[in-house]
Amino acid sequence: MDERLRAVLVDDEPLARDELGFLLERLGGVEVVGQAGNGVDALTTIGRLRPDLVFLDVQMPGLTGFEVARRLLDAHDLTHIVFVTAYDQHAIEAFEVNAVDYLLKPVDPSRLQLAAERARRRIQADRAGMDADPAAPPRATDDQLEKIVQLVAERQSRRDRLAIKVGERFLLVQSEEIIYASLADESITVVTGQHAGTSNYRTLDELHARLDPSVFWRVHRSHLVNINKIKEIVPWFSRNYILRMKDANATEIPVSRTQTRRLREYLKL
Repeated sequence: MDERLRAVLVDDEPLARDELGFLLERLGGVEVVGQAGNGVDALTTIGRLRPDLVFLDVQMPGLTGFEVARRLLDAHDLTHIVFVTAYDQHAIEAFEVNAVDYLLKPVDPSRLQLAAERARRRIQADRAGMDADPAAPPRATDDQLEKIVQLVAERQSRRDRLAIKVGERFLLVQSEEIIYASLADESITVVTGQHAGTSNYRTLDELHARLDPSVFWRVHRSHLVNINKIKEIVPWFSRNYILRMKDANATEIPVSRTQTRRLREYLKL
């Protein structure tokens, strides 16, 4: 029987760590030996416990998950990393730091099992390689390269859809249906012709990164608009503009000074 993998869970949300720990306990074969709530504590915990595997969030206070991963890589730490995050746009970057896998929240148990199996194979291959030639650097496996291609394809298909929370439900909407997104009180509201809901992205920059930049413009620090859903452009004071959108309320979105010139050039105003 394969030995159990020793794992550390790193996430700034305790409930997320509890849920992942529960899933790993049901999965079997992985023993959670420690936890951390931020990047700085993660490095300390990993250095002290020397786990086989770290399940690592991306967005955290102090140090991000990628900063933690790069420091481990620079230190030639043998710990293997599985990123666990709500955001899909960092998948390729994950493999630049030699990650085993990249899981999206909420974590699917079958994907978690696949990640654990990948980690086990990677660890066994590394140990076999060290026995044969301790000085040989780790090499990307066919399994890893296949996963990179898979993630690129998944990301491309997911780019066309976005999950928003409407009441107690999560709805998948086509990105082309989005009229605008606005940030207020640290919450992002996404509006389509049929629905208005909240996004799980923390910033408009993160949301913008997964949408088509030729269609969605950041016209203001608090607003992102679909340029195909602009109903009317209203001149405003100081040669600025307000965009009247095609939603049911004909919402008016201000255009910042820095974006006004771009709007004029695009629309030949």
